[in-house]
Amino acid sequence: MDENQRMRLTLTRPVSPSIARCELTHLGRAPIDLARAEAQHAAYEQALRSLGCHVVRVAGAADLPDAVFVEDTAVVLDEVAVITRPGAASRRPEIGPVAEALARYRELRWIVEPGTLEGGDVLCAGRTLFVGRSSRSNDAGIRQLSDHVSPFGYTVVPVSVRDCLHLKSAVTLAAPDTFLLQPAWVARGWFGAAAVIDVDPQETFAANALLAGDGVIYPAAFPRTRERLEAHGVRVLTVDVSELAKAEGAVTCCSLVFQEVDPGSA
Repeated sequence: MDENQRMRLTLTRPVSPSIARCELTHLGRAPIDLARAEAQHAAYEQALRSLGCHVVRVAGAADLPDAVFVEDTAVVLDEVAVITRPGAASRRPEIGPVAEALARYRELRWIVEPGTLEGGDVLCAGRTLFVGRSSRSNDAGIRQLSDHVSPFGYTVVPVSVRDCLHLKSAVTLAAPDTFLLQPAWVARGWFGAAAVIDVDPQETFAANALLAGDGVIYPAAFPRTRERLEAHGVRVLTVDVSELAKAEGAVTCCSLVFQEVDPGSA
């Protein structure tokens, strides 16, 4: 099966009614409008569909405030899915239902104690996984991830980050060969000679973009950086994620995007 013919899947999870009790590391707590957050999440899922993704919803969890941020629970590659062990202990109960859903599509591996790893710290660019050393992902977790994925030809590169929650708060892919970067939080040198688009200096939190197919889902809150992306030929679909941002969420956090596996290649 040609790669362009493979179905692009995305796992999402509904906004929890307890989201106001979410984990916070770098932001102060602010009221979250649940109905508005749910509407924003529905529009986000529709944006994914418009880029050719088939949305698969994992069951909601009223008692897990951060469950909507499904990205942190797994790292999904073509060959395997690595189920994480979140650095925030309150988030570890999130992984079971996500692992159950992913088991339909991938063989599973697991990060175990003393390792911690959150998917928001893992940026896959080709056969390289850049992994942030953060308050949520430790060296033991990064080593375990490398052990799980190196047999499939992936290289894991630990990356130092500062002043942000996850690596993907500081850098994401705007195109397969182009990084969107907040240089105040991660050094450009980690990414070699690759093309880099810096966020607009007036838009501190603008480095988180979700590449899906031939487009990028991007927060509407950052029009200056959007102009920079479009000037580089990036197709941008904007979404309002202002309520989810109060919970330190962004556009990559709310989904796990991956291609279906061709059974004939097994």
